[in-house]
Formats: sequence, structure tokens, C-alpha cells
Amino acid sequence: MSIRLGIVLTYLLALLAISIVFRRVSSKDRVEFYLAGRKVPGVLLFFTMAATNFSAFTVFGLSGAGYRIGYAFFPVMGFGTGFMALSFLVIGMRINVLARARGYVTPADFIADRYGSRTLKSVFSLVMIVFTLPYLATQAIASGRALETLAGLPYWAGAGLVTGVSVLVVALGGMRSDAWTDVVQGLMMILFTAAAFALIAAANGGFVAANARAFAAEPTLFSRPGADGSLAPGVWLGYLLLWLCADPMFPQLFQRFMAASDRRSLATTAALYPVVTTVLFFLTVSIGVMGRASLPGLTDAQPDNVFTLLLERHVGGPLAALLLTAGMAALMSTLDSQLLSLGSMITLDFSRRRRPGVLAEKLVLVAVGAAGYLIALRPPKTLLDLLTSVSFTGFAVLAPVVVGGLYWRRASARAAIAGIVAGEALVVAFALRLLRLPGVLPVVPVLAVTVLVFVVGSLLDPEGGGDPGIAARAPKGTGRWTALFAVFFVLGCDFWAWGRRPVLVLGLPLWVLYYGALGLLLAVAIWACARWALKDRAETSRHR
Repeated sequence: MSIRLGIVLTYLLALLAISIVFRRVSSKDRVEFYLAGRKVPGVLLFFTMAATNFSAFTVFGLSGAGYRIGYAFFPVMGFGTGFMALSFLVIGMRINVLARARGYVTPADFIADRYGSRTLKSVFSLVMIVFTLPYLATQAIASGRALETLAGLPYWAGAGLVTGVSVLVVALGGMRSDAWTDVVQGLMMILFTAAAFALIAAANGGFVAANARAFAAEPTLFSRPGADGSLAPGVWLGYLLLWLCADPMFPQLFQRFMAASDRRSLATTAALYPVVTTVLFFLTVSIGVMGRASLPGLTDAQPDNVFTLLLERHVGGPLAALLLTAGMAALMSTLDSQLLSLGSMITLDFSRRRRPGVLAEKLVLVAVGAAGYLIALRPPKTLLDLLTSVSFTGFAVLAPVVVGGLYWRRASARAAIAGIVAGEALVVAFALRLLRLPGVLPVVPVLAVTVLVFVVGSLLDPEGGGDPGIAARAPKGTGRWTALFAVFFVLGCDFWAWGRRPVLVLGLPLWVLYYGALGLLLAVAIWACARWALKDRAETSRHR
């Protein structure tokens, strides 16, 4: 057995050891197993939210996008995903309160309670399941490719090994083991990615020199709309909308809204989120850009493996395998969370079983893992294509129904069903290339149609259905905060600065530094808004 493979196996065994610690307490009841007893505190919540959302795409997909597109992909990810943290306040805080009061375990529990429709509940849950499976498969795909390159395992064996260990971690310890392994994996992801960035840059004469070489080889890597011209304004805007609407609909994130110990924990997580997205996504995209000078000529799916290839070339030996676990941590922290969420939805939303820890529920987890693995055996051209064209857009369709249910009393169950069906029909049409809209991501027309059908249908439906009393009124002052974040959104779409010859500062285009500063300012604004929301809630409770 090689030293490299030994390092990977030691890491996997450590994750299993953590899950064994929580085996007994997680088997008490379904709330303990699926939501860690609704007791996930601030720091733990931040790590599990971040690690869960930062998947194989964060390390392998983003470095691949940096290789193909260049630094233009950093703002749409770093700022765009950071801006998505607003949903932790708009959706997460309200869901946290309702879940505690009304006993929600799965996302569809809220839908059934608010809209009073079992049909809508089934449709909503089915959509989440269908679009999580390909996202889950990307984790197995990335692990198979990484272990094949650095540890010498066949692709199918590497993908199967990681998927199998993730199934065991979840089956043994539920969300408690999931959350605590996320702390370990989150730290590994950040520290090891930073170390890989530093070593790859040093091997190329330093970061500034490495970027100078990349600029000389391909200047368009430092421009917008990117080296391949793919980030046209309509696509750029589409990405910002995609992350904002799709990410909070990931079942593994949605359930963490319910698992948070309180609203303050969500506020802290929301404020820290833009900081970590700005830093981590800059590192991974930069690694891809530096790879363009070191490893020219990668085609098709090869750029998604540039992180691994650069470690192999510039670091090598056991250290390369150790740093590779940054990518393994990113993908496994998402994979085990997706397995848990899919298992809960299949078990609780479509059957009458209510006791976790029994054999049938373990078999559901095994079946879900096997399904993701089978998809991974025939991987798509790139991770980015799979996620943006299918999974993410499919999730985004659900956002209007959730936000409408939380804040609009007129929201109708029948209109919600119609909106989801119309939106997902367009997702399929775009995925099959029956519809095309050059220069615009499919999420833009898909969301427009979904919202139109949902809003008009709700206005025309006199019955509505469900419990409109669940819908909350927007507190006084909401308009001012909405205006502030609208300004941030506009600043994130700085189309007036496009098309200019890049001015390099410290080896970077000036607009990259602009987005770094914008991300940090966004974190401050979200923290201020969160404190206002917490204070308003406290004052409202006192007056009652």
C-alpha cells in the first residue's frame, strides 16, 4: 500500500471514528438523528453550513473554471455566494422559529403545514430529491478522479470508497457526526487549500510571477467576460440569481436552518459567510489560473482535475496526498449531508416510518449512495455543466414558493404546484436543448415564469389553502435594508467597468481587489442587518 493511499485511508478512518462517538445519542429519536436535537450552536453551525455548501465544486470545479474562464469566475462565486447568505436571515431565521414551534424535520414539512396540501408536499420533496442526486454524484465523480491521479486507485474504486465511507458516517452518527466531521473537514479545506495555493505559487516563482506568466500566456484570463467569453452580462446576472435562489433550497442547508440552536447562531453564520467565500473561492480560482501557465492544453473534463495535477507536478510525494485531502474534505462534507437529507425526505415524506436507526432507514441511505455512485460511473463533461444546467436551476424553482409561504398570506397551494411544474418543465427543456437563450443562463427565464405563474395563480385563487397565519409581516425598516442590499447587488454587477484593459496590482486585475473589498463590506452589512433583526424580534416579543 502506498504512503499516499495510506494518508487518505487514515483520514477516512478518522471520520468513521468521530461518527462512532455519536452513535448512541443520535439514535434516540428522529429529531436527534436528522437535526442533532435542534442544538447546533453558532461556531459549529458556521462550520457545518460552510463545509456542507462547499462541495467538490468549490475545490475541483472552481479551479477548473479558473483554468477555463479566468478570474472573471471569482466574483460570481465569491461575491455571489456571499450575497446568498442573506437567505439565512430572510428564510433561515423564520424557518428556525417555525420548526421549533411546529415540529418540522424535513423542508416539505413546512410546505405541508403552510399550504395544507399533501400533493404540494410530495411535489416539493420529489423535486429536491431528483435534483440532489446529480449534485451528490459530483462528489463521487471528483473523489474518483482525485484518487485515481494521486493514489493510483481505479476511478470506480475511488468513487466507491468515498461514497461507502460517507454512507457509514451518516448511518452511524446522523447529523451530530455530520456536523462535527464538518468542523474537521472545514478546517482542512481552508488550511490545506491555502497551503496548496502557497506551494503552487512558490513553485512558479511566487504569486505575482505566476500570474505574470499566466497573463503573458493568455491575457483574457484577467478580463471580463472571461477567457472563453462565457460570462456575458446576462450570464453573470444569472449566476448571482442562481446562487441566491438555489443554495438555500439545497435540502442539506434548509435542514440546518431547523437544526440551529437559535436565531443568533444563524445571524453569526450569515455574517461570517461572505468572508470565507471571498477568501476560499479566490484561492481555488487563482490555482486554476496559475495552472493555465504550468499545464497548458488541458481539454474537456481535464481542467476539473487541475488542482490534483498541479499538486502532483509541483509538490509530489506524501505532502501532495495530504493537501489533496482539502478537496476530499470539501466533497465528503457535502456528500454525507446530502445523504442524510435525502434519507430523511425519502423516509419521512413518502412513508409512515417515524423511528430513525432501524434497518429500513439504513437501507435507504445505502440505496441513495448507490444511486449517486451509479450516476458517477458515467460522468458529464464538466462539473460546472452538470450543476448549473440541471441541479441548481431545478432548486431555484422552489424558492418563490418558500418565500411566498413565509411572507405572503395570499400564497396558494394550487398556484405553487402550477409554478413548480411550469418552472421545472422549462428546466428540462433547457437541459435537453429544446429551448435556447444565448447570452443568458436558463435560471433567468425559468424564475421569471415560475414567479409569474405562482403570483398570478395565487391572486386568481380565492381559496388559497393552508394556514396563512404562518406568513409573517415584514418588520418596520425592512425597506431601508432592502434598498441597501439592492445597492450591493448592483455593485456586484459592475458592467460599466467591463471591456477595459486590466490594470494589474500585485499580479491581479484591479477589479479582483474591488470584489475582495466588496465581499468584506457585505459581511459587515449582513452583520448589522442581523443585529437589527434580532433586536426587532426581541422588542416584538416584549410587547406581546
